Amino acid sequence: MIRVLIADDQAIVRAAIANLLATQEEIEVVGEAEDGAEAVRLADELRPDVALLDIRMPGLNGIEAARTILSRPGTATKALMLTTFDLDAYVYDALAAGASGFLLKDATFPELLHAVRVVAAGNALLAPEVTKRLIGEFVRQRPPTSRPHRGTGEPTARETEDASLTSRETEVLTLIARGFSNADIAHRLTISNHTVKTHINRIFTKLRLSDRAQAVIRAYEMGLVEPPP
Repeated sequence: MIRVLIADDQAIVRAAIANLLATQEEIEVVGEAEDGAEAVRLADELRPDVALLDIRMPGLNGIEAARTILSRPGTATKALMLTTFDLDAYVYDALAAGASGFLLKDATFPELLHAVRVVAAGNALLAPEVTKRLIGEFVRQRPPTSRPHRGTGEPTARETEDASLTSRETEVLTLIARGFSNADIAHRLTISNHTVKTHINRIFTKLRLSDRAQAVIRAYEMGLVEPPP
């Protein structure tokens, strides 16, 4: 059973999502919140598998709520953000806070179900037409990541991590950031799916990443891909 918490300041939106999810036997809506503060309280109390959080809410917004919920020791809750394409400056921060992906407010019912199931399974929802565009938009506006060297001239720990990737791992990371699935990467590089998974596991370990969302962010920060025009 997938236990879902819905947080949106619009009662109609909350009710619509709750009613749709309630039609599925394996999904249970365990709580509804009208703002971020209530979402945090209910998440602590109910421990849902997925917290579906609107980014724009009064008081404590969805990103701040996600950051608080996901920082709880031992939490298994995953955050799925509700957004629209006119949101830009919040996207990078939501992923940096640990959100597993984004769902457009005008998403279809199948897209809603798919998003909840993907995130509940511990995967990142990185549809190229949604998350890649949003991340790219904000990275273009965000000042370049500063990576100063220590006084001795030695590289920082983060630079060392980035440099530790092999050429093939760098290639795989680049393709992840461009929205390619494991199968697409395997086909493009003429390698097996198992080999792709091995490369990804090594990338995540070397760069201390937890999911593909963080991998996309790091690829942009490393300059492996450019924001879309």
